[in-house]
Amino acid sequence: MPVRKPIPRWTWIPLAAAGAVAGYALATTAWRFAEARELARASEPFQRDPAEAQARVLVVGDSTGVGTGATAPGESVAGRIAARYPGVAIDNRARDGAGFADVRGQLDTATGPYALVLVQAGGNDVIKLTGDDRLALDVDAALARARRLAPAVVVMPPGNVGIAPFFWPPVTWWMSARARTMHAIVRAAAARRGATYVGLYRERGVDPFARDPKRMFAADGLHPSGDGYAQWTGELLRQSDLDRVLAPR
Repeated sequence: MPVRKPIPRWTWIPLAAAGAVAGYALATTAWRFAEARELARASEPFQRDPAEAQARVLVVGDSTGVGTGATAPGESVAGRIAARYPGVAIDNRARDGAGFADVRGQLDTATGPYALVLVQAGGNDVIKLTGDDRLALDVDAALARARRLAPAVVVMPPGNVGIAPFFWPPVTWWMSARARTMHAIVRAAAARRGATYVGLYRERGVDPFARDPKRMFAADGLHPSGDGYAQWTGELLRQSDLDRVLAPR
């Protein structure tokens, strides 16, 4: 019988290092999952119903519509819209964990008319691996229903999901590719349905979330912080016509 040569001890060093890195990644991911669940439980969608509202805004979508990760509801996009337009009523039906298929259901429970529907969704479709064809149908159906509730519809998917510290390579690269595709699908549907698409996707080298992740992400490394939502609100104002729709006349 052939004699097996002993494996040199030095070959175990990279294997042990790889195992340590994998163990650290798993432990960190588990902690961040727990942190994300805690943030979701603590989050509350911003809503406001003034007695004599000048206009009504409907917010639908996922945790980014809720404002999960912000330290207070007023730091969410919906809260910042309310601060900019004090006479506007905010009806927020966004829910943690929702995808575009769930947005359709949220819209069905709303009674218009609204001046504006803001759709904040897409991240869960990226993470939960919704197929491209299914996603295209869900996005198109959601925007078509939104147009029946308001003359102005804005859809703002989250940015480059792969940048989130929540993920580790090579998953980061896969999430970025999926987010890029999701944005292309949403952009095309918005053009068909006459909605305004707000593009938050940036490649890692120019994304403000990648440049300052500790400030822009919440403790779970997945959701935006209050500063992250401020960044998104700035893009919303730059890429849409909210002043024309919501500013007092």
